[in-house]
Amino acid sequence: MELVYVGKIVNTHGIKGELRIISKFERISDVFKVGNEIYIGEEHIKEKIASYRHHKQFEMITLLGYNNINQVLKYLQKDVYIARKTLGLSEDEYLESDLIGLDVFGQDKHLGVVSSITDSGGDNKIFVIQGDDGELLIPYNKDFIENVDLLSKKIELKLIEGMIE
Repeated sequence: MELVYVGKIVNTHGIKGELRIISKFERISDVFKVGNEIYIGEEHIKEKIASYRHHKQFEMITLLGYNNINQVLKYLQKDVYIARKTLGLSEDEYLESDLIGLDVFGQDKHLGVVSSITDSGGDNKIFVIQGDDGELLIPYNKDFIENVDLLSKKIELKLIEGMIE
C-alpha cells in the first residue's frame, strides 16, 4: 500500500480530543472525510476520521474512539498520511509530490530536475528546477505543462519567449 503525506498534527483543540493539522495538500476534500482512514507517524498507525471541519488555516479532525485530549496527545507533532488508492486518482492524474525528482524538458532541451514546488502567494505555485546552470523558477501552471510522463520520469514544458534565458 502506497501512502501519501498530507500534513502534520501541530496541536489539539479543546478537551474532547480534536486535532489541528497543517496541510497544504492539493486534494484536502478527498482526504478529510468522515470515515476515511488515515495513517499517523512513522509507525503509520491506522485511525478513522470521526469528524472534520476547516478552521482558520487548520484542518480539524477527531478520531473514531477518542473523546478526550489525553488520548490523542501521543499524536502531537506526527505526520499524517493517506493511502493513495483513497484519493481515487485516474491514470492521467498525478499529485504535486509525484513531480518531485522528474526531469524537465523545454523545447527538447533538458532544463534540470524538479527539486520542489513552492507557493508564491495566493493560488500561484512555482516549479523549482535544479539545472546545470543553477536554479530555475517556472510557474506551475497547466498552460505551461505539455506532458507529464510518470513512467519515463519526465515533464515537457511549453516555454514562452523570455521565460528562461
